[in-house]
Amino acid sequence: MRQQILDALRTNERFDLLVIGGGATGCGIAMDAATRGLKVAQIERNDFAEGTSSRSTKMIHGGVRYLEAAVRRLDKAQYTLVREGLHERGAFLRNVPHLTNRIPLVTPLYSWLDIPYVYAGLKLYDLLAGSRNIGHSSLIGRKEALRRFPFLKAEGLKAGVVYYDGQFVDARVAMALVQTARHAGAAVANHVAVTALLHDDKHRIVGATVEDLLSGDRWDIHARAVINATGPYADAICKMDDPEAKPILKVSSGIHIVLDSRFVPPDTGLLIPKTDDGRVLFILPWQGHALIGTTDEPATVTDHPRPEAADIAYLLNHVRRYFNIEVSEKDVKSVWCGIRPLVFDPKAPDTSHLARDHVIIEAASGLITISGGKWTTYRLMSEQAVDRAIAVAGLTPARPCRTDDLKLWGGENYRADGDAGLVRTFGLPPDVARHLNSIYGDRAPEVALLCHDGGGVRLHPDHPYVEAEVVYAIRQESAVHAADVLVRRLTLALVDRAAAIAAVPRVLAIMVTELGWDEERRRAEEALVLKRLNDAI
Repeated sequence: MRQQILDALRTNERFDLLVIGGGATGCGIAMDAATRGLKVAQIERNDFAEGTSSRSTKMIHGGVRYLEAAVRRLDKAQYTLVREGLHERGAFLRNVPHLTNRIPLVTPLYSWLDIPYVYAGLKLYDLLAGSRNIGHSSLIGRKEALRRFPFLKAEGLKAGVVYYDGQFVDARVAMALVQTARHAGAAVANHVAVTALLHDDKHRIVGATVEDLLSGDRWDIHARAVINATGPYADAICKMDDPEAKPILKVSSGIHIVLDSRFVPPDTGLLIPKTDDGRVLFILPWQGHALIGTTDEPATVTDHPRPEAADIAYLLNHVRRYFNIEVSEKDVKSVWCGIRPLVFDPKAPDTSHLARDHVIIEAASGLITISGGKWTTYRLMSEQAVDRAIAVAGLTPARPCRTDDLKLWGGENYRADGDAGLVRTFGLPPDVARHLNSIYGDRAPEVALLCHDGGGVRLHPDHPYVEAEVVYAIRQESAVHAADVLVRRLTLALVDRAAAIAAVPRVLAIMVTELGWDEERRRAEEALVLKRLNDAI
């Protein structure tokens, strides 16, 4: 499949749109443009969602913190940000039903004065969601809060508030976007890098020179419009276009740690909206484990930011401070670090107000750059970026944007009870069937068929991931490195790093068979994936 995609990218015909970047925004743009009928090329120099987009908080939310800022400061921009986020949250949950879920979140209250303030704020949060509200906030007493979270600090606890947001599997949603874009006709490739931007004699951008990082082949892609959707690397592409371009990014890093499921109820999360040092702390159930985050530290842009021991200690210390939990470094099953790009308008007089929203900038050459925002609003960001490209390049789409109610790949005929059919038809264990149904949606029978043909062996006895998924990732989902498989297609490394390391030999054996690697390549891949798993996912 990958070779066919590369052949499509090498065509001498000009594309309507070239998208640089394969994270949430880039994949969303490619999907939006392709489903409008535009001829689209998209390239990502690493793997899809290898950067920030697979290291998120896994939440689909409007932004409760931003609502508080909007009310306290009468800030219309923050108010709009929350309202748009809640609208997009509803679309996200509806359009990707197999990879998302609604989750109740408990906020404990330790002051009587906080109760009416927080409760009123969360009822406003519900109100702003309008017809796309996913649950009604409610006040619960001290006893009920402790029943839901027995390990909450009981001393001084007065009550709690329950509200609702969404949750998702970020790397898999990125893959659903890729598959939807491809199905609509887009040529989308990972591990292909931009080496130079192409300009005409008027210095208008007309495409890019790219390199296949696996073969070393180089060629030109010509396009009527080019969008820079590279997240933390947006400044680098802007500089490639214009060496005098002003930077638009300030970045910080945030880490998340994963613990065993015993540290969190299976269906309820807990949020501390403001710790004693002003940060947000949460414990969420995710993929059968407990996800805890997050930190916010100054950072430099790098492909695989390494979690610092001090940041892990910070999270564990705050968990012990707010909850009656005995937890230490030995309980951490996985940890990852993501880069948060905050953007500002380069024409602004200063950088004191960094945007939590996204920014779309058109350079003199016509290069369109979009950066900032969050996973929740990827669809809206993509729509606006494609609209801008259409206006700038005079493109003529065959149809208007249709992503507000478009089911992504795997979601069209998804059934929440589809796992029962997988058990009956293919004889799968119930936990494996549940896993395949929730990850692949209505495409799960394709993976199950590979299980039936001998791929039903588990990669690790403690988890439902099976060998058939490795084969499917290679044949259908453009996985070319073992880390592509273990970190992003299966997400095993994100929940249990030790289990992922144990699965490396079998994953490599399957890839040798499927991709025809020689021993030298296998050893190189083994070294690469072990370095990634032991150092920085």
